[in-house]
Amino acid sequence: MPTVEELYRNYGILADATEQVGQHKDAYQVILDGVKGGTKEKRLAAQFIPKFFKHFPELADSAINAQLDLCEDEDVSIRRQAIKELPQFATGENLPRVADILTQLLQTDDSAEFNLVNNALLSIFKMDAKGTLGGLFSQILQGEDIVRERAIKFLSTKLKTLPDEVLTKEVEELILTESKKVLEDVTGEEFVLFMKILSGLKSLQTVSGRQQLVELVAEQADLEQTFNPSDPDCVDRLLQCTRQAVPLFSKNVHSTRFVTYFCEQVLPNLGTLTTPVEGLDIQLEVLKLLAEMSSFCGDMEKLETNLRKLFDKLLEYMPLPPEEAENGENAGNEEPKLQFSYVECLLYSFHQLGRKLPDFLTAKLNAEKLKDFKIRLQYFARGLQVYIRQLRLALQGKTGEALKTEERGAFRGSRGGRGWGTRGNRSRGRLY
Repeated sequence: MPTVEELYRNYGILADATEQVGQHKDAYQVILDGVKGGTKEKRLAAQFIPKFFKHFPELADSAINAQLDLCEDEDVSIRRQAIKELPQFATGENLPRVADILTQLLQTDDSAEFNLVNNALLSIFKMDAKGTLGGLFSQILQGEDIVRERAIKFLSTKLKTLPDEVLTKEVEELILTESKKVLEDVTGEEFVLFMKILSGLKSLQTVSGRQQLVELVAEQADLEQTFNPSDPDCVDRLLQCTRQAVPLFSKNVHSTRFVTYFCEQVLPNLGTLTTPVEGLDIQLEVLKLLAEMSSFCGDMEKLETNLRKLFDKLLEYMPLPPEEAENGENAGNEEPKLQFSYVECLLYSFHQLGRKLPDFLTAKLNAEKLKDFKIRLQYFARGLQVYIRQLRLALQGKTGEALKTEERGAFRGSRGGRGWGTRGNRSRGRLY
C-alpha cells in the first residue's frame, strides 16, 4: 500500500507529464492502490483518481471500482469526497453506470451525503439526460425499495428544475416509455408521483398527450374489471386513479369511460363501499368525483340506462314528504335529515348528462316521474329552509375567529394515499 509521500510523488509525475500523462500507467496504478491505505491515503486517492481518470481508459473499470470502495468507506468525510468527484467518471459508456451507482447512493441517511448525491445526479443529467435516466430507471425497476422510492422522488422533484435544452422531446419520450414499464407494478403513492412527473412533461401538454395520460390512468384503474365495493384496496385504487384523471379532462379529452364506469359499477354499490382511509366519507367522495367528471363526458353508450341509474340514486336522497306534511299539517315541525352535499353532486351530474337526453323527464310517458320529482324538490327546499334557520341561530354571537377555530377542528383529518399493489422485496449487495 502506498504512503502519503508516494501518492504525492506519483501525483507529481502525472501532473508534470502534461500531454504524455497516459504513458505513466504505473504511477496511476499507485494512486489506485491508495484506496487500500489509511484515512489520509484514502482522502488523497478520492481526489487524485478522478483527476487523471480520462487519460487511462484501459484502467477505467479499476478506477471506478476504486472510487466506489471509497463511496462505501466507514469514514463519512471520505465518502463525501468520493461522491462529490463521481461525475468526473461519467464519460461515454461509463455514464449510465455512474448514474446507476449514484442512484443506489440515494439510500444514505446522511443529509449532507444525500445532497451531494442529488447534486451529482443533476450534474450528469446535464451531461447526458438519456444515459442518466437509464441508470435511474434501472434502479427503480430492479433496486431495493428504499432506492426505488428515493429515485422516484428525485425524478418528481428535480425534473421540473432542468432547462429545456436538457429535457428535449426525445428525453421526454424516454421518460414516458420507461414510466410505462414501472407503472405495471406500483403502489398508490408511486402512481401519484409518476402522474406528477408525466403531467409536467411539455410534450404531454397537448390534447393527444393528455389523452395518453388518461389512458394510462384508465389502465391503472382497471376499468375493464368488475368493481368490488367490499375490497378497500379496489375502492382506494379507483378513487386515487380518478383523482389523477380529473385534472386531465377537458372539452377535447373526455371522461366518458370513467363516468360510464361510475354509473354502471359504482353508483349501484354506493351504500356498501369500504375505504382504508379513516374518517373519509367515501360516498361523498365518489359523488364529488362523478360531478367533476360529468362536465366533460362525451357521447355515451347506454346513456338512457345510465341516466336512469343516476336519477334513481338521486331520488334515494330526496325523500317524498310525509302525508301529514303533504296536507299542510305540522309541516313547520318537520326536521328532515337531508344529505345536501350528496344531492348537490347528484343533481349536477344528472344535469350534465341529462342535457344529452333532454326528454328524459319531459316526454309524455315520463309525466308521472316528473311530477314525483317536483314534489321531492319542493320538500327538499322546505327542509333547506329549516337548516338555514338553524344555521343562523348557531352563528349568532360568534366571531369570525371562533368560527375559524371550529372549522379547523371539524375538518381536521387525512386523505393519505395507500398502496394498492404488492411489490416483491428486492435485495442488493454492494454498489456495482
